[in-house]
Amino acid sequence: MIRLVIADDHPIVRDGLSAMFAADPGFEVVGEAGDGAEAIRLAEALQPDVILMDLQMPGVNGLAAISRLAERGVRSRVLVLTTYDTDGYVVPAIEAGATGYLLKDAPRDELLRAVRAAADGQSVLAPSVANTLMNHVRTPPAADLLSPRELEVLQLVAAGNTNREAARHLFISEATVKTHLLNIYAKLDVSDRAAAVAEGFKRKLL
Repeated sequence: MIRLVIADDHPIVRDGLSAMFAADPGFEVVGEAGDGAEAIRLAEALQPDVILMDLQMPGVNGLAAISRLAERGVRSRVLVLTTYDTDGYVVPAIEAGATGYLLKDAPRDELLRAVRAAADGQSVLAPSVANTLMNHVRTPPAADLLSPRELEVLQLVAAGNTNREAARHLFISEATVKTHLLNIYAKLDVSDRAAAVAEGFKRKLL
């Protein structure tokens, strides 16, 4: 019997997954969470074999939850189940400690096999996710592309800081932060903060 916790902020998704696993005698859903903080609490209390983890959740998101579970030594395997398969999501999740990464359009049988494999400690990746990781590995690093200050700004943005907060951290003006960001966008060939962070992970700058 594989014991599961399902973490997703959409009740309909949780209900559908719970019903699917309840129909198979090899699984038991022991808990459901609507955000990352609740997923961490349930994982520590229930010690499930596998946690099905969405990434985009309010408060503590899935990526932060995966990192905190690893830091706290929780032995449950984390299988990401999300709609996103880009570098900016895939690479940080795997690096944080996820055992596998599937997309929500996965067929039922594929999902069941993936959870069984994750419970056995095997890595499971959706085909598009595997391609994303391969491309990430093949993309050469660009450590010299950004100046040290630009890299600091990008790191602060990636951590969720606003321009004003980044300026305060670096003891520079908010206008200077904006100038650095424009230079970063030009060098990375992107047009906004989210794309800059994603490209930063892809180029191994973060």
